[in-house]
Amino acid sequence: MSDKLCSRIQDHFADLTDPRRRKVTYPLINIVTIAVCAVIAGADDFVAIAAWARQKRTWLARFLDLTSGIPSHDRFNALFRAINPDEFERCLFSWITSLHEITAGQLVAIDGKTLRQSFDKADAKCAIHMVSAWATANHITLGQVVVDQKSNEITAIPKLLELVDVSGCLVTIDAMGCQAELANRIIEAKADYVLAVKGNQPTLHDGIMDFFVDQMEDDFARVKVSRHETKEHGHGRDEHRTYLVCDVPAGFPDRGRWKGLKRIGVAIRDAVRGGKGCDDVRYYILSKKLSARRFGAAVRGHWGIENGCHWQLDMSFGEDRSRIRKGRADANFAVVRRMALSMLKNEKSQKVGVKAKRLTAAWSDDYLEQVLFGT
Repeated sequence: MSDKLCSRIQDHFADLTDPRRRKVTYPLINIVTIAVCAVIAGADDFVAIAAWARQKRTWLARFLDLTSGIPSHDRFNALFRAINPDEFERCLFSWITSLHEITAGQLVAIDGKTLRQSFDKADAKCAIHMVSAWATANHITLGQVVVDQKSNEITAIPKLLELVDVSGCLVTIDAMGCQAELANRIIEAKADYVLAVKGNQPTLHDGIMDFFVDQMEDDFARVKVSRHETKEHGHGRDEHRTYLVCDVPAGFPDRGRWKGLKRIGVAIRDAVRGGKGCDDVRYYILSKKLSARRFGAAVRGHWGIENGCHWQLDMSFGEDRSRIRKGRADANFAVVRRMALSMLKNEKSQKVGVKAKRLTAAWSDDYLEQVLFGT
């Protein structure tokens, strides 16, 4: 079993470039594998990783060559500063997809997140902002890119689309990503889009709003509409959501700029909480003729990246509190966190939350092996 596990790990990291030029004491495979295992088991910084590895040396020796011992936390830190994040991510993605098959044609939500404590005043380094693609059905991060300090998500998303295979998928992006160029790239990637529309595209936004306001006056007597409504009660509030989808009307303003545009939609939320009412109206463009029910599922599903990924990274992994920030260490550690989160979410034997699963992995070597290798 030891040889089999070692071989499987080596295969996934075969393409990872070792940035060290001097004599190597600790094999690269040891450092990255120990880091992934330790983060799954609850370690949130390099000191904790090294301490966990010293306690688990006997278990790690089952599938790693530990002749040179366990690296210090400084060694982990130095190597993570230098590893190429793109290569590292591809290796980890290879590992997780060998365990869990990605569902074809699913919803892929693209959104950004700032690692708030990753700034470094001494080096005039701003907090890094990462854009991720989240497979909502499998709870797996398909890819992520760091947004350049002098840029924004609009320039980062095309790079992400080059890294991630979204063919056959339905891609959702919030209003920041509602750009004609991005719509074109998604269609060229043989995928479809549901893009939120706000004031950054005023002609498009006003055209959708005017259309639905006009049609609502006679309850869509003049056009065909797909309608879906939901009512929910929980967490001290009542919510009524209405989803409406129509084909793009003739003469619709700004239509020519949006490749593949077929439908427009609106999501209306009426909520009452603590006796106080609030409402929210959001507009969308669609490249696929979805029913209102599927449109509503896409709109709600997009927030899976917030609740299932970003919120979990902050609450279960303490990402917003992490002060790892030197070199590429912050980006690489973020990759490990997302890898660990995906692995833990896809382990179904324990009917508990992610934080409890991390504790279980720390307590039980058998459970940790199950998360890591699907055994």
